[in-house]
Amino acid sequence: MAAGADSPTVPESAQCAAPEFAAMLAEVARRSAEFTEKRHVPKDMVAEFKKAGVYRASTPRRFGGDALPPARFLAMIERISAVDGSAGWVASFGFSGVYLAALPLETLAELYADGPDLAFAGGLFPIQPAERVAGGFEVSGRWRFASGCLGADLIGVGIGTGEPGAGRPRTAVLDPGQVRVVENWDAVGMEGTGSHDLAVDGVVVPEERTFVRGGAPSVDEPLYRYPTLAYAAQVLAVVNLGVARAALDQVIRDGGGTGVTGAPRLAGRAYYRMGVAKAEARLRAARAFFYEITEEVYDAVARGEEAGRERTSLLRLAATHAARTGFDVVRTAYQLAGTGAAASDHALQRRLRDASVVPLHAFLGEGIYDGAGAVLLGAEPFPGYP
Repeated sequence: MAAGADSPTVPESAQCAAPEFAAMLAEVARRSAEFTEKRHVPKDMVAEFKKAGVYRASTPRRFGGDALPPARFLAMIERISAVDGSAGWVASFGFSGVYLAALPLETLAELYADGPDLAFAGGLFPIQPAERVAGGFEVSGRWRFASGCLGADLIGVGIGTGEPGAGRPRTAVLDPGQVRVVENWDAVGMEGTGSHDLAVDGVVVPEERTFVRGGAPSVDEPLYRYPTLAYAAQVLAVVNLGVARAALDQVIRDGGGTGVTGAPRLAGRAYYRMGVAKAEARLRAARAFFYEITEEVYDAVARGEEAGRERTSLLRLAATHAARTGFDVVRTAYQLAGTGAAASDHALQRRLRDASVVPLHAFLGEGIYDGAGAVLLGAEPFPGYP
């Protein structure tokens, strides 16, 4: 695909080539400023994501979903993010059917009774204590960073039961009417994600509507044998591959122009050519590693093999590297653009802000390099890794 303002150079999967997907991308481009102004992606835009297949991508096939191989879903999020980072971030939670697959089959049948296109959002931290009562667990508390919660069909919150042998925290699945959204998202970067707080007051959630995030799936299909928490990191990291691609495409297009001072055109300057070339190489290398290990691991689990600690660690490493390389590439593009990029309405301003947020996520922090290095060296990584 040729570079261009409306078609960043992100390879297409079958889903990305569909007319519904193209129509959705055009709508994202048209409404991008609206997402930033409203500080969330409205529910009617989420409906367009559904039409394009975003929210059935991780729904089990037995319930009418597509259960796509991860690389194909990640390509969808990369394409959306190249148009708008916030939209890509919200759409990335279309992977959450992988989380929900840890629910009992009977519960899943109820949730998908009206169709496979369910938008899930979660405010999973801080973990709040929940007491077992008649009918399930009584859930109260407040949770942060529930991206996409205003457009969600289901909302999850993190709970700790405190029961002997309870193990890892659980996620309680609620209907939106049982949750109060505290609209306090005020950030510089990813402004349109609507990552507000959630508040719940004394709602009893049946045990069968709770699950351990990354717990054993009740669905026996290849996608649900792929490492869940690594996938959760990947769907966020790939946002920066899309944002970086768009930023770099822009400085490539702009290379034919002159700077503010009227000096020789940008493409005629050695530093500009070298900067673009180095950034292109970094982005393509990070992207190649990212998709190579994704396909390797999925092929393995589809054959019935275990992903294993080493391969799962490489997924985490590739995701962290993609998120951070994406930010570096956007920053390079911003610096190459020169004085004009300082304007508040310059497209690279938003891309720089968005790209800076992605590596801040706990799943993509600097410490992942420590865990990955430990595994590569045969040492014991920090608890819970990978």
